Amino acid sequence: MARPTHRLRLPIRAAVAVAAVLLTACSADPAPHSADVAAAGGPARSVTPAHLSLTLPADPVRLALPATGAETRWTQGLDVFVQQVSRAATASCAAERGAAVPRQVPLAFIRFFEIPDLDFIARHGTSESAAVPTPTPDASATRPAGPAVLRECGAEGKSAAGALRDLYAPLQQRWFTELVSLRHDPATVKALRALPTCLAGHGIRVRDENGFFALADARMQTAAPSQLSRESRELGRAYATCMRPVEAVREPARERLRTQFLKAHAREIRVLRRTLVPALRHAETRYDVRLAFPAP
Repeated sequence: MARPTHRLRLPIRAAVAVAAVLLTACSADPAPHSADVAAAGGPARSVTPAHLSLTLPADPVRLALPATGAETRWTQGLDVFVQQVSRAATASCAAERGAAVPRQVPLAFIRFFEIPDLDFIARHGTSESAAVPTPTPDASATRPAGPAVLRECGAEGKSAAGALRDLYAPLQQRWFTELVSLRHDPATVKALRALPTCLAGHGIRVRDENGFFALADARMQTAAPSQLSRESRELGRAYATCMRPVEAVREPARERLRTQFLKAHAREIRVLRRTLVPALRHAETRYDVRLAFPAP
């Protein structure tokens, strides 16, 4: 099993850099807390790997502007889909010229630090998610793409992705910026004070949430390959257990904040609801990629 790759405290991209601090690696419906996941500190059990869902939310707002951990699965899928469109458009452009683009690092679903998906983390750990499907290379491409083709076709891929991002990214940036305010919410601050004590009860001695992620990083980097999955799930169960009181405060606060945000940006929200899903479906057909989300 490969060591996990994840971005703990890095922005998802420039458009949402202020607040979209990421954890590690979405189902259409929020998953219930899984009864078959062992309690933190208990024996690790075999867990069915995360799979993919193709079901969209009834309201596109939940796709682009998540307020709950489960909703971020849709947002992860949206981000990956736009990257897939960019790659597919680039590859198609090159294939029309009989050329193939170089192999790229596989895409991954990346979870949000600001909005932790505790049910998913409790089940799959701090580093696991569903695998992003890899498209089949075009067999008509018979030679490597040269610099000129890569520049021209790379610009075409960037344009295809930009046409989709322009539909939601400016609004999404403002939404993630709004979420920063909750870091200083008195109820949230109070709930987070209890986190170190709870984690200590699971044998994890850290000062705060950032300390937990630093420790998790260190453990995952030093664990034997055969122990990575177990280590990830044990860390995930402890984190999810101890963060539930925090999310019990933050999740309703985020939903209230989103209600205010939708009212404050009513015109943009109407446009988003009217245009986003049709544009995504059109891109699916044009570039032969599927919009999919990690699911427990």
